[in-house]
Amino acid sequence: MKLTLAENIRLFRKQRKLTQEKLAEALGVTVGAVYKWESGQSTPELNLIVELADFFDVSVDALLGYQMQDNRLETMQDRIGQACRRLDPAALAEAEKALARYPHSFPAVYSCAMVYLVFGSASRDKAQLRRAQELLEQSLVLLRQNEDPRVSETSNKGALATVLFLLGEREESLELLKKNNVSGVFSDEIGLLLAGYLGRPEEASPFLAEALLEGLSTLQTAVVGYVFLFRSRGDWASALAVSSWGLELLNGVKAETQTDSLDKVQAEMLAVLAYTQAQAGQREAALASLRKAAVFAQRFDSKPDYSLKSLRFADHMDQITVFDIFGASAAGSVTELLRRLDAPALCEQWKELGGYE
Repeated sequence: MKLTLAENIRLFRKQRKLTQEKLAEALGVTVGAVYKWESGQSTPELNLIVELADFFDVSVDALLGYQMQDNRLETMQDRIGQACRRLDPAALAEAEKALARYPHSFPAVYSCAMVYLVFGSASRDKAQLRRAQELLEQSLVLLRQNEDPRVSETSNKGALATVLFLLGEREESLELLKKNNVSGVFSDEIGLLLAGYLGRPEEASPFLAEALLEGLSTLQTAVVGYVFLFRSRGDWASALAVSSWGLELLNGVKAETQTDSLDKVQAEMLAVLAYTQAQAGQREAALASLRKAAVFAQRFDSKPDYSLKSLRFADHMDQITVFDIFGASAAGSVTELLRRLDAPALCEQWKELGGYE
């Protein structure tokens, strides 16, 4: 807590156009005392602080420069978060204050655990990391209070695994991640830990493949979602940029010599690109993209294969079966996408290219 008593005595004295001598005379103290107050060399006794506040016609709080903090949990969490983002050590003091006030509150304990994890990971301070571990374990006991859908037992265990890794307890971290790898949520971390830190790259292979597949699926879905979002804003430059990037991403992981479900995805992404190009005024480019989409759609639909054997880098993808929400056939999926995007002109061109309904 920072007080500004010295500065305020000087400020209020000058506002009333008083010299140090005049103020000293009014209060019955020496000029030297006033000088020491204003230079911060000494502090007035309590009775004189009250007398000064009365003399200047201000509250004692105003004279001291004290502002009462809002210590409701939500406000404290916001204050802690802001300090944490700046790596301001004040976040740690605020965290302990919050824990003292709310020792049995899941939001307080969990958020403070994450503060110690941030600082501990930045400095590799073992004491801070152990504090993060202690608080994360405590938050598991309080988990039934949690109302944040982004936080779960799985995410908590993932944070604990990170703490163990940073403490050098890598086998323990690995086992914790494996036990809580719901729907492959930690496959990327498991793969990196095995291949990069524990010297077991072949064991890492299936986890890395699963992570690559999940990441690709997530990004492709997000790209299409962003196109719908930017369409609602009329931001065609951003829609074109994100659809172009999505297609480049797909091209980077697809082996051209193989035909499988990625051909279907490629047709869909080319159709989305065609739509954004058309909306951006690039009519010829849009038609060219739609023609490419037709090639990939016809190739897939002539011999449907829902595996991912063309996915580069990953092993055993011929044993994976993949479907998406747009339809079973590539042609039907493109039609559905163009309808959802409300692109009647492109729908007509799509029919002309392949006779698709």
